[in-house]
Amino acid sequence: MTAQGELGYADGTGAVDVVALGESMVTFLPTRAGRLADVPSFDRGIGGAESNVVCALAAAGHRTRWVSRVGADGFGDHLVEAIARYGVDTSAVGRDPHRPTGIYFRTADDREADAHEVLYYRAGSAASAMSTANTDQAALRSGYLLHLSGITAALSVDCLDLLRALTDVETGADGVSFDVNYRPGLWAGGQGADPRVLLDLARAADLVFVGEDEAADAWGITGGPDAIRAALPEPQLLVVKRGADGAVAFGGNGTRYEEPAPRVDVVAAVGAGDAFAAGFLSATLRKLPIGQRLRHGHLMAAAALTVPGDLAAPPSRDHADRLAALDATAWGRLHLGPGWTAADDEAAQEVLTS
Repeated sequence: MTAQGELGYADGTGAVDVVALGESMVTFLPTRAGRLADVPSFDRGIGGAESNVVCALAAAGHRTRWVSRVGADGFGDHLVEAIARYGVDTSAVGRDPHRPTGIYFRTADDREADAHEVLYYRAGSAASAMSTANTDQAALRSGYLLHLSGITAALSVDCLDLLRALTDVETGADGVSFDVNYRPGLWAGGQGADPRVLLDLARAADLVFVGEDEAADAWGITGGPDAIRAALPEPQLLVVKRGADGAVAFGGNGTRYEEPAPRVDVVAAVGAGDAFAAGFLSATLRKLPIGQRLRHGHLMAAAALTVPGDLAAPPSRDHADRLAALDATAWGRLHLGPGWTAADDEAAQEVLTS
């Protein structure tokens, strides 16, 4: 855990802004709606919670690095090249000659729909073999912030040990951001760990993102954001995500901030949580007030919600700053739909807030 009094830019250094550790996979997205059994063809994309965050941050103008392992195969080549095209430093990504790059398929329906299907082929992947011995420790500690997620902890015992080392209070990295990202299917996969280990990892982090539903499902914590803060008093910043109901952030000295989410015409919910984290981290690096950080998280999430894939072009910084600075009444009227991030003139902004 960092000894810094505040997360954000250090002065006068050339360090990377955010480093992220985690598995990314090649995704296959159907060319039309329907059961996977009936879909004749797929478009190839990329997906991974941690790489989504640094890709979004890079697109927003920050210096980012992704640390991971991929197979020595064509899919690994594609992942590294695609993520690098966002402007992310991929020099610390290892190649495993014995294990494949993970892939997954999903239906075109929204993830919340009853007919939605996702098939993962990631067991035994190169990333699941990440450990303290085969990841670049210097690269992991080269940023102002190190972003981790609970997905990595669920991949293998070695991956969990790696996260424990990075969050160790005495010897771990400084400026740790941790997204709980509880995925029940991964924890049911027989890795021998209980998802309550995510609570231990979160307690050792400086900044934590957790969904209200995740806290209930993974840890049995009900009672809303205040009950979650009571269970997680250690992080400098705790952000509790409440979906369409907004988000609550807890800082030091008992401070509490709450911001509603704008209305969004949702195209697909995939990647929204990662985008929220990217927006909040971007504003944190800029040392904006915590309420503004929540709004920037909501805006980046709205960008992801209004496109079909995991990654979306963010609004320009000026555009996002103008929207985040709206008064409470205007913010409450904000209604965002597909293409809103390109609506960057005053007339378009009037339409968005009408």
